[in-house]
Amino acid sequence: MTTPARPAHPIKLHGFALSGHSHRVQLFLSLLGLPVEYLAVNLAAGAHKQPDFLALNRFGQVPVIQDGAVTLADSNAILVYLATRYGEERWLPRDPLHAAQVQRWLSVAAGPVAFGPAAARLVTLFKAPLNAEEVCGRANNLFAVMDAELQKAPYLAGEQATIADIANYTYIAHAPEGGVSLAPYPALRAWLARIEALPGFVPMVRSQVGLAA
Repeated sequence: MTTPARPAHPIKLHGFALSGHSHRVQLFLSLLGLPVEYLAVNLAAGAHKQPDFLALNRFGQVPVIQDGAVTLADSNAILVYLATRYGEERWLPRDPLHAAQVQRWLSVAAGPVAFGPAAARLVTLFKAPLNAEEVCGRANNLFAVMDAELQKAPYLAGEQATIADIANYTYIAHAPEGGVSLAPYPALRAWLARIEALPGFVPMVRSQVGLAA
């Protein structure tokens, strides 16, 4: 087995403590045991819209990593990069079927998770002008599907944790902050516990809002 590469210097992670997108990258860096320099971006002060940050990511969004000469934005793209460059193959399988299964769940993280539990949390935590009933409904519909899937296998893409699990974990674990209960979904809760038991796991800070108040 080929030993994964190691970065020559700490990877710079530009993030925000309450961002689930930032946390999924922070979590994966920790699971890989990579050296990290965390650079907090003050979103409340509009730091992500200033010229120096926009030079890193024209969309003005966290997270962004800098790995030597590489600057990369978008949390899922960063997970793919880190898995391919520094991770063991289990994090992003190379064979076509397993790679596609991982991609399926990366799409879920960017779609149903973002517009369901993540959006519900935006309402309670940041007072986003969204329809709370609608986004909570999306979250519950998603969780019902995921709970059924996770009754068949311990992880989203099979028998081992992959970046599919890392991409989906944070906003689901923090769904109660958005007013969405995890109680009806035992397989989903068991999956969250398996992620939290992985060596190197680091949590995102909890917010006392919604059902977590």
